[in-house]
Amino acid sequence: MDIKTAAALHRLRLASIPEALSFPALLIFGTGFRIFLNYDKLVMPLGLLHGILFTIFVVLLLDAWNRTKWPFKRVAFFFLLAVLPFGGLYADKVLKREEEAGVVAARARREGTVNA
Repeated sequence: MDIKTAAALHRLRLASIPEALSFPALLIFGTGFRIFLNYDKLVMPLGLLHGILFTIFVVLLLDAWNRTKWPFKRVAFFFLLAVLPFGGLYADKVLKREEEAGVVAARARREGTVNA
């Protein structure tokens, strides 16, 4: 894995956690306060924040897809995780494993241990 691919995966990982937490925050605080307390001032800022974070995640997902040459099924899986509440937390876990495996493989290639 080259440095640009590793950086793309790391950026996607960093974006997955805030995106994963913004959607439940919108549902719980924005919608919950509006329904139960008749207070709708949180919906717009939380919705805007979630929309920006979701857009950033999708752009970074497309960048990672371009660099890693993942099959469409894998990209659709990560997109589905972004749509589910707290799904980005699982995406972070999967991306962390992939990032670590790529670093180990790159180190092994550099040291001449494997022909990967």
